[in-house]
Amino acid sequence: MNQHIGIVEDDPNIQNIVSAFLKKEGFEVTVLGSAEEGLKLWESNPPDMWILDIMLPGMDGYEFCKKIRNESDVPIIIISAKDEEIDKILGIELGGDDYLTKPFSPRELVARAKRLFKRVQPTLTKEESENLKVEKLEIYPEERRVFWNGQEKEVTTKEFDMLRLFAENINRAFSREELLVKVWGEDYFGSDRAVDDLVKRIRRKFADLPLETVWGYGYRLRMKEE
Repeated sequence: MNQHIGIVEDDPNIQNIVSAFLKKEGFEVTVLGSAEEGLKLWESNPPDMWILDIMLPGMDGYEFCKKIRNESDVPIIIISAKDEEIDKILGIELGGDDYLTKPFSPRELVARAKRLFKRVQPTLTKEESENLKVEKLEIYPEERRVFWNGQEKEVTTKEFDMLRLFAENINRAFSREELLVKVWGEDYFGSDRAVDDLVKRIRRKFADLPLETVWGYGYRLRMKEE
């Protein structure tokens, strides 16, 4: 099945050009003119990636990005005429994975989309595909499934990646900077507040998971190694 990309952009010219280039590369594309339409698509047929303009009629792209990110780690590329550094930082901190300033090359956008898909869907090596079981936590990398105390938990991509990292390194303290690199990638452009937000989400989903704060440094998963 082809990967599905949702484009939220109100400029017909950009809609047509970006859509044409992506379809040429084999992607399934849905074009929407507003964030409100994007939310309806998210409920009915959620894309595997969003390409999102900031300046939109009604709800702006920042708010849309925030709403999507509260539910999922689906890749988001922001395209915007706003080229100030503060705009880029805001877009990334609200959950964007990449930021491209208008005018941009459609070929560059396609290249960035392909790179993002590769980054969030890595090929597992034999070692990485081995199942993990530590006390009440069970992780199945090939199936990308997680169980806690015998019950399966729905997790996003980054929640899964962070849990696997901790499970592979029981009792090791990771700094926030390390977690950013290992979970978000070396080219992530944002603050370490993203780490704190992800840890909060994991703690809400996994009651009693001993994910400890190492004050002034980062986090560790405190468990008995089996």
